[in-house]
Amino acid sequence: MNMQSQMKQSPEDTAVIDKVTTIAGQELRQFVERYERLEAEKKDIADAQKEVMAEVKGRGYDTKALRKIVAIRKMDANDRAEQEAVVEMYMSALGM
Repeated sequence: MNMQSQMKQSPEDTAVIDKVTTIAGQELRQFVERYERLEAEKKDIADAQKEVMAEVKGRGYDTKALRKIVAIRKMDANDRAEQEAVVEMYMSALGM
């Protein structure tokens, strides 16, 4: 049993509790609805990306290479240079 249920509540207390609960519920509902809208937008974007890759493939381009280029373009120039240097060093060590 929690402390709130042990205490006697006046009608004013009950009204305040009901108002706070209603406001909290409304706020939570707004957060949930915003999140759901973002999930729907994310799905729409993913579907559009799939369509682009299907078009790329349909035109005869290599989708793996294109995805790699997109990933490289996202990287900071210094991070990209560092990664390329490490890959070259590893390839050299492997005699490639």
